[in-house]
Amino acid sequence: MNIAEIAKMAGVSRAAVSRYFNNGYISDEKREAIRKVVEETGYRPSVQAQTLRTKKTKMIGVIVPKIASASIGRIVEGILSVLNVSGYQMLLAVTQNNPKKELEYLSAFNDKQVDGVILVATVFTAEHKRILKKFPVPLVILGQQLSGCCCVFHDDYHAAYDLTKFFLEKGRKKLGYIGAIQQDKAVGAERYRGFRDAVCDMGHNELAENFVIASFSVQSGYEKTGEILEKCRELDGLICATDTMAAGSMQYLQEHGIAVPDQILVAGQGDSEMARVTAPPLVTVHYSYEKSGEIAVQMLMEILGQGESALKEVKLGYYIVKS
Repeated sequence: MNIAEIAKMAGVSRAAVSRYFNNGYISDEKREAIRKVVEETGYRPSVQAQTLRTKKTKMIGVIVPKIASASIGRIVEGILSVLNVSGYQMLLAVTQNNPKKELEYLSAFNDKQVDGVILVATVFTAEHKRILKKFPVPLVILGQQLSGCCCVFHDDYHAAYDLTKFFLEKGRKKLGYIGAIQQDKAVGAERYRGFRDAVCDMGHNELAENFVIASFSVQSGYEKTGEILEKCRELDGLICATDTMAAGSMQYLQEHGIAVPDQILVAGQGDSEMARVTAPPLVTVHYSYEKSGEIAVQMLMEILGQGESALKEVKLGYYIVKS
């Protein structure tokens, strides 16, 4: 089968069939006639031929730090919701939280293997910045802000600030914080900075040192809760950088006979399903992860459609989910 035969069977022109496969405009009547023939014959256009002709792969590379993450899953769902109606496919690369793997995938994608890249970033080393500055393929960074690049990111600082303020206003005056590595600007540095500034602005400067660093797992949240309770006795509130850490924290407290929330109120960030299935449910922060994925793809599509684009930065809001 070829386009000429599909056109003859559908009773339309070859140009109409070509527009059908390239998401161009055709009437609903012609679109339906072509769709029926394609379905009956099982015809699929040659990807290689299309790539040679249009110089486009119709593939978008998406680089993520891990897949066992509620927030990453929601971001990918948002990306797919746009790609699925745009005629593009996604090539997913998982780095397992290894910044060197990010560099490897960026190198693999930069030789026109994909039409564009969405990088769900974690840390930016000097090598990252060097590569991204001269990256030849249209690229959007998601989850972090980096000067000189198109970005979609969250207001991590004010979210953590308002969450901490909420705890203090509820009368929780002995707070601790379980954070992420500071090299992660958004989840690590910005969320801790929000906690620190909130306690200092409300006259509790001593609490700024009540923090430990955990990895992104329930087990680490569990272990670091024991560590912070050794470091800071008589806590009545514990704020975590993620819901996953917070779930581990709650497990530790409950196993050690510490009542939640009566003795210690616990909060995470992310508004994941995990936050709702803990008993009691976690106080948490809702970030628009699905929306961030949608906006990142739309931004990338604009660049692909125009050939070039002014740098854009989109910062998304948040709200506190109270148990």
